[in-house]
Amino acid sequence: MLLSLFCGAGGLDLGFERAEFEVGLAFDKKADSVRSYNHNRSGSVYGHQMDVGELTPDVLDEMWSGEFTPEGVIGGPPCQSFSQANRSISDDDPRHHLPLVYARLLGRLNERKPVKFFVMENVKGLRSGMHSHRLALFKKALSDAGFNVSEELLNAVDYDTPQNRERLFIVGLNKTLFGSAVWQKPAASAKSAEARSVKSALDGLPEPAHFTKNADPETFPHHRNHWCMAPKSPRFSNGGLRPGESSHRSFKTLAWDRPSITVAYGHREVHVHPGCHRRLSVYEAMRLQGFPHEYELLGSLSSQIDQVSEAVPPPLAFAVAKSVASLIETLEKRVAA
Repeated sequence: MLLSLFCGAGGLDLGFERAEFEVGLAFDKKADSVRSYNHNRSGSVYGHQMDVGELTPDVLDEMWSGEFTPEGVIGGPPCQSFSQANRSISDDDPRHHLPLVYARLLGRLNERKPVKFFVMENVKGLRSGMHSHRLALFKKALSDAGFNVSEELLNAVDYDTPQNRERLFIVGLNKTLFGSAVWQKPAASAKSAEARSVKSALDGLPEPAHFTKNADPETFPHHRNHWCMAPKSPRFSNGGLRPGESSHRSFKTLAWDRPSITVAYGHREVHVHPGCHRRLSVYEAMRLQGFPHEYELLGSLSSQIDQVSEAVPPPLAFAVAKSVASLIETLEKRVAA
């Protein structure tokens, strides 16, 4: 049983669920993200809209209707404040402290009953010079919570995702249960480059619906998230865009034969389809993130764009989850022998 913190729309959790983990409770502050999370999971509603900073073991027990003792804690604290694209860094940004909130709750749960592992995901900018002192602080807090901590920078394209997306994974194994053992990154996929291209994810899709005030997702072609803003800039019609050109911030254009650049969209900056005639639909962005066809996001168009931008690619999450599960199985057999 896992506890998921800052779960978003559920990309990280989906990867762990595919690796046969079960999430008991999941939390995020954004209402639409929680709605999407629960929409894609049958049975009891276990995604909750709540500030993670307000969680305690007692609160978790109350929500679980019994003592909640997860074997693992997963989650990605909101990372915009650590992004290399963030040009307005402030020392008092409250998001700087969210990994410590994660570590504090992890430690309290571990005091009550040993938690086997944790997995925390964040942007690679946390390793940069301006944030490296914070990374050291977070790792110390996680170590003090009772875990041997290791970190790896992983690129989603190496794990069956048609997108170059580097993310930092910080993983801890319980010191009391597993001694000095540490996690190591999973082996990269052996699939061909063609299998990880934009074409592999988007080729053959019908044209999406265009945003209108009263748009009905049930009428959208192919998928309820297959919609985008109607192209208005003359660049989409005058031949001014070329596949693979990404130097212009607001008109980064994908190439059919290469992986996508990172799916992370700011205001009016959704990447341009390799056909150069419009921006990507939400569903196309989901495909580039590695979400399955049956996964659906709820909320407004802008909310869906935020959700898909912030998600952990499920194939990458699956690779990490499998590596953790395999390692723990090996360690537990060694302890039992």
